[in-house]
Amino acid sequence: MARTRSSTSKWRYCHPSYYLKRPKRLAFLLVTFVCASLLVWDRQTLLREHEDELAKLKSEVVRLKSLVEEDNDKTMNGIAARVHEEAKEEEVDDPIDAERREKVKEAAIHAWNSYEKYAWGQDELQPQSKSGINSFGGLGATIVDSLDTLYIMGLDEQFQKAKEWVANSLDFNKNYDASVFETTIRVVGGLLSAYDLSGDKLFLDKAVDIADRLLPAWDTPSGIPYNFINLVDGRPHNPSWTGGFSILADAGTEQLEILNVWCTTCQVENVITQLNKNFPDDGLLPIYIDPNEGKGSHATITFGAMGDSFYEYLLKVWIHGNKTSAVKHYREMWEKSMKGLSSLVRRTTPSAFTYICEKSGSSLSDKMDELACFAPGMIALGSSGYDSEESKKFLTLAEELAWTCYNFYQTTPTKLAGENYFFYSGEDMSVGTSWNILRPETVESLFYLWRLTGNKTYKEWGWNIFQAFEKNSRVESGYVGLKDVNTGVKDNMMQSFFLAETLKYIYLLFTPPSVIPLDEWVFNTEAHPLRIVTRKEGRDIERILDEKRKPFIRLRSRKEGRSD
Repeated sequence: MARTRSSTSKWRYCHPSYYLKRPKRLAFLLVTFVCASLLVWDRQTLLREHEDELAKLKSEVVRLKSLVEEDNDKTMNGIAARVHEEAKEEEVDDPIDAERREKVKEAAIHAWNSYEKYAWGQDELQPQSKSGINSFGGLGATIVDSLDTLYIMGLDEQFQKAKEWVANSLDFNKNYDASVFETTIRVVGGLLSAYDLSGDKLFLDKAVDIADRLLPAWDTPSGIPYNFINLVDGRPHNPSWTGGFSILADAGTEQLEILNVWCTTCQVENVITQLNKNFPDDGLLPIYIDPNEGKGSHATITFGAMGDSFYEYLLKVWIHGNKTSAVKHYREMWEKSMKGLSSLVRRTTPSAFTYICEKSGSSLSDKMDELACFAPGMIALGSSGYDSEESKKFLTLAEELAWTCYNFYQTTPTKLAGENYFFYSGEDMSVGTSWNILRPETVESLFYLWRLTGNKTYKEWGWNIFQAFEKNSRVESGYVGLKDVNTGVKDNMMQSFFLAETLKYIYLLFTPPSVIPLDEWVFNTEAHPLRIVTRKEGRDIERILDEKRKPFIRLRSRKEGRSD
């Protein structure tokens, strides 16, 4: 019984009647409840306020970090500007450089006048037949490709005529299946470079027009773009000969140009995001990528045709974004690829020429395209981002590869390089495909190595190559390639990149470093210089406003003086 009463006595505190008979205890209970409620409410309020404060603090940290980056940018830009001004004051224009520069300019005038006379408005000139050909759908490729070359060389009359054609005759409304890659690097790149150099918004408006027409190519399940698109109906596709795959170089070589037109979050960024998901440790990708799944095939790995500029743009997008955290992943991917490139490096016997193999599965092929001769310049350009020891190692590799590429030219009877080379034990190098189509890759690397090392040897090599073009490729009505670098038999084509790239890089070999300085400009893969702009996390590219634009200094002949 005692246990029953004890149990009952405990539960009586839960019955309302107990407190109704005892008002003091009821009041105490109510006060306790109110106090506890206030305590809990106060704690939750404090927690919410604490979370709000944390959010504000995080936002403030992001804002302050952005201000610090901007301040650093302004400081570095200010320092760079002072350095450039001091360098300009100290620069002495070597008479030999000035003479050679004028000869390169004369070559450009000869090429341009021939195009203007025989192929005006068409894509490219056929000098032997004195006619034009529309290799790119009739977009005036040579005109657009040459805009910045004309501007940099101070060829004002020619530039103004080209500008008038762009304003009045450049029409993208063509029922033509355009290569997204070629149209981007030549047309979008050429127009953007002309805008960055001249500040004339006409060129930017045209660049936006053609970029708009190309964007549907990125509407794929993976974000890897199709390689061709109809400029009228916007229908994209891949060529049948790739088996439905997209080409690596084509898919990964649009970021510099399209990001200059649009935002940091547009479709072209998705290409790198997708490829980075399964990016191999050696950073090497096959030349064919599935646009549906975003994965590579089992095709060839090469730094030559169809692979080359993908690796180039990993580095150059990082540079173009001013090397900020927003573009850090591009540099990280590029450094992986340089580890992979190093694994493909071999040396010949008996002369120890350094070359880059191609890879298929686990097998290496002792073959190197002249197209891969962009690599010495790329490696030299990226070497400064490493620590001292690694930087020296990669710069040495760049110099060794450049020597090989120069010998691609020097070992033929015409002193012009073939399209590709094979390497055999005890035989050093031998020409494979023996044509030469006026390609720029070797002189491009010589330009970078001259700018980055100051070694005048690279200028001499470039001059020798220019003289070989003058001797073998110059004809009455322009410049032509060679069907065979061994016999010197000529073809009938002046590629638009001869004016856009080859002559431009040779010309810049003989200009002071203050002309298109590499800490302010980055060249796209068609040699169109674009101004470096600072990329920030989650923010669109901030294009340099016209009123803040630094005047671009062009070199004049001694008689003309220097423009303001």
